Amino acid sequence: MDLSDYSDREEFYNACRELHNDEEDPELMFQDSENIQSALIGESSLADNIFEIIEAVSKLSETQQEAFGVWLDYMSGNIANEDIDDLIESFEDDYQGEYKDEEDFTYEIVEQCYDLPEFAKTYFDYEKFARDLFIGDYYYENGYVFRRS
Repeated sequence: MDLSDYSDREEFYNACRELHNDEEDPELMFQDSENIQSALIGESSLADNIFEIIEAVSKLSETQQEAFGVWLDYMSGNIANEDIDDLIESFEDDYQGEYKDEEDFTYEIVEQCYDLPEFAKTYFDYEKFARDLFIGDYYYENGYVFRRS
């Protein structure tokens, strides 16, 4: 069953009960899930806001949806209790883009933020600058760069 096929928890639970209509009192268990953070789904329950999150995330681009999943895995806290609009806003603030590695992101930062003459760029140590950026202000995970909140 694909959660995105349902508009809310009740519709999903009704479909589950219909699937198990041959049982008098079915015990619904969700033992296998993909691309859903563990805070949103348990063995026997779904978070109250899971369908709000699915709907909000579906409005993001495909790349952003993948990055959102990576970002959620990195976050601490229980997103099941978060306001979805605040959650999406925090993600959009933190998400910097997709890069092949930390140094690739650093080249872009130097281009955007520093007005270095071309000769100075040949002496600039991008590797060390990347190390410093990612020790403090940013983190790189699965091809995506995020600002630390």
